Amino acid sequence: MLALPFPISTHFCTKKHLLHLCNQRKIKSTQEVKLGGEINMQRSESMRLKEKKVKDLMVDKKRLVEVPYMASLAHTMTTLVANKVVAVPVAAPPGQWIGAGGSMIVESDKQTGTVRKHYIGMVTMLDIVVHIAGDNHLSGDDDDITKDLDQRMSGPVSSIIGHSFEGLSLWTLNPNTSLLDCMEVLSKGVHRAMVPVDGQAENVAAAGVELVESAWSYQMLTQMDVLRFLHDRAGEGDGELQSILSRSVQDLLAVTEQIYAITDRTKLVDAIKCLKAAMLNAVPIVRASDVDQDDHKQHINGRCRKLIGTFSSTDLRGCHIATLKSWLGISALAFTEDVASSPLYTESESDTQINRRELVTCFAESPLSEVIEKAVTRHVHRVWMVDHQGLLVGVVSLTDVIRVIRHSLLSSDSDDL
Repeated sequence: MLALPFPISTHFCTKKHLLHLCNQRKIKSTQEVKLGGEINMQRSESMRLKEKKVKDLMVDKKRLVEVPYMASLAHTMTTLVANKVVAVPVAAPPGQWIGAGGSMIVESDKQTGTVRKHYIGMVTMLDIVVHIAGDNHLSGDDDDITKDLDQRMSGPVSSIIGHSFEGLSLWTLNPNTSLLDCMEVLSKGVHRAMVPVDGQAENVAAAGVELVESAWSYQMLTQMDVLRFLHDRAGEGDGELQSILSRSVQDLLAVTEQIYAITDRTKLVDAIKCLKAAMLNAVPIVRASDVDQDDHKQHINGRCRKLIGTFSSTDLRGCHIATLKSWLGISALAFTEDVASSPLYTESESDTQINRRELVTCFAESPLSEVIEKAVTRHVHRVWMVDHQGLLVGVVSLTDVIRVIRHSLLSSDSDDL
């Protein structure tokens, strides 16, 4: 009997088998088309996001809040409180001042083009805090402090421009600036910029620092505005953005581990001095050491300490000057508890829904989307990172968030090439 060189198949190709094979190939082909469509759609969404411009973020923005250069600091604080903002540009008559950082940002008449005012700088709550705490003005007995505080808060706001790093320059962004370029500026420590509206939108850079801008009016764009925009985009189903925001803050390297802190025994007067010394808008409050090795008059290393609160320069908006005088001797922690119940913090419906004493924290494994959600809904500019025992290990700032999102968006472009 002859041996065949190959085995004989015992499977016969029936009509039923052919239909089954065809159906499998059709399903596979459909899946590939669907997957390819999803990838193309994600890329399309990504391109649409990257094509967004500053003007797309300004649609619902309100009129610019500003103060005249001769306004007192007390009046400026009242303006900040009334408008629920943490910074205001300072306007002066044209031709009399050099703008912060050598800038020349002016508002002109819509009909004639005549310059009406010159914005000479930005004043933040930190500028006011630095001014209050400067040159040991909060030293001495209570009567001296009270008298000196009255005098200092009656001075013109123009006298404190540049007390903090942010006030050393005044930034503007052209409405046609791309979102990515805008994010680059806001990822380098710039917290806000003015945007010209209905004007010439003239940008002329000189010596790398000066900026000439002429417009009929301006609006303010902040880091928080960008975060809200990205938060809403992710909620609308932007696939690439959702992919980025689903990653952990640790994986994205969005955490700053060096943390200056104060203790629960630090007095308000010393806490204000600590903000000035470190040029920080806020510091965490940690539990004092049981062995009392902490210097409660200085900021300390906050890592691996129990987080119990936050002291921010914006907390000072919640009290009038007369009230602030009486609170200087109490602890910063007690101050934050008292100011949280201030009527100035519960005027609007949105504020009444927020427990301002609740700590805003995340973990190393927390997705970036969760951090953004907390920052946007709680109106905070930083989220403390803690371990599962509540010990402080880092901080995620709005600057960090904008930086890592921009980096990830640019990296996805490189991967597609």
